[in-house]
Amino acid sequence: MDRVGKVIAIRGQIVEVLFEVDKPAIHDVVVLKEDTSVLMEVYASAGEHSFYCLVYRSSKLLYRGALVLNTGESFKIPVGAELLGRVINIFGEPQDVGGPLKSSQSRSIFSKDIHYSNIVVPDTILETGIKAIDFFAPIIKGSRVGLFGGAGVGKTVLLTEIIHNIVVLHKDTSVSVFAGVGERAREGHELYETLKANKVLQQVALIYGQMGENPVTRLRTAFGAVSLAEYFRDEQSKNVLFFIDNMYRFVQAGYELSMLMNTIPSEDGYQSTLLSEVASLQERLVSTNSGSMTSIEAVYIPSDDVTDYAVQTIFTYLSSQVVLSRAIYQEGRFPAVDLLASTSIALNREMVSKKHYTALLTAQGLLKNMANLERVVSLIGESELSESDKLIYKRGMILKNYMTQYFHVTQSQTGKEGVYVPLDETIADVETILSGRHDDTPAETFLYIKSLKDLLKT
Repeated sequence: MDRVGKVIAIRGQIVEVLFEVDKPAIHDVVVLKEDTSVLMEVYASAGEHSFYCLVYRSSKLLYRGALVLNTGESFKIPVGAELLGRVINIFGEPQDVGGPLKSSQSRSIFSKDIHYSNIVVPDTILETGIKAIDFFAPIIKGSRVGLFGGAGVGKTVLLTEIIHNIVVLHKDTSVSVFAGVGERAREGHELYETLKANKVLQQVALIYGQMGENPVTRLRTAFGAVSLAEYFRDEQSKNVLFFIDNMYRFVQAGYELSMLMNTIPSEDGYQSTLLSEVASLQERLVSTNSGSMTSIEAVYIPSDDVTDYAVQTIFTYLSSQVVLSRAIYQEGRFPAVDLLASTSIALNREMVSKKHYTALLTAQGLLKNMANLERVVSLIGESELSESDKLIYKRGMILKNYMTQYFHVTQSQTGKEGVYVPLDETIADVETILSGRHDDTPAETFLYIKSLKDLLKT
């Protein structure tokens, strides 16, 4: 009876439980004595003998005075190769038509810290075939990448295209894990059908906690997906591609739960535990001696405010940041990548080629000068610029238009065939544009071409 407690308060998905004798540890699973299918997780201390618990499913069966039992174990999900090609939820329940799961292994959604000596610093570029990313914000294999943008500017489409280009086109032998956290069920279904149609579904495990689920499910879906990715990395020595859509919804779920616990908010009104919550997830997404883990995360920017506290908290953990702009999206240039705001720690002479590095610095200088001229043009028009400024302005427009391209995953909507552009071809084309050899060509001609070779066909 030492492990028996009782419910003393219920606040939606948060339940306050009293343990007078044997106190539980954080993350211990507590079950309702009269119905052990009601799962709760000890989340935080509420007093000397009381604890806040997260209710994984509905709290309708709970009532004040109800007895609960501490199992002494943390929440687990099924793992194993049997999950590849399947869609599950945080409870390990199939969400597809593949029948019951046959996995005999399980793993806690929380893991022990990895010793620094086992962490590997990544140093290899992972090519995506997307010009704007590969040139201005290259992805390092085994690192963390963020795709930032407000509502409806193409974050999920860009993430899906990266999955297509790496998993489908490369036929990468890596194992992929996709976490759908707080996003639409339609988008998850479209991704599933895309992977299935391209016959690469058997390389991908998908775990969804979609929009409309309670905040506990959304919060813990991210941890469950990371545990699954860690299993493939550590137990099977696989190189893992980890995708999450959306990291901000993970933060939002934690915020909703903190409101129920009446905790004092921090900056911008977010939960005071924001830093530790983000760290507890991000610091597990690392490459080790067993295998690499490349994390690509979509991050919603509320009100298009990139200075938002939650967004900035996520920023600090990433090696590459791809920022999407609403203004660029409204101009009709896709992907709507802000070329100057997007960057990567890979952009140094040790990581990228000398040609890439030199062309990048020149291109960034050109775009910065053009940004200054755009303010002048908006006031007095392009015709009032000096001849040298007109040249800079037009060359900058050519470069911006060149960075547009059609995606494979939007082919059914646009009717245009998607393209994959090798990095070497992009670098060569940018060098040609910067040299001024196409200054006499209308800037509009460069929209949605694959490479400069396409100009010869028109």
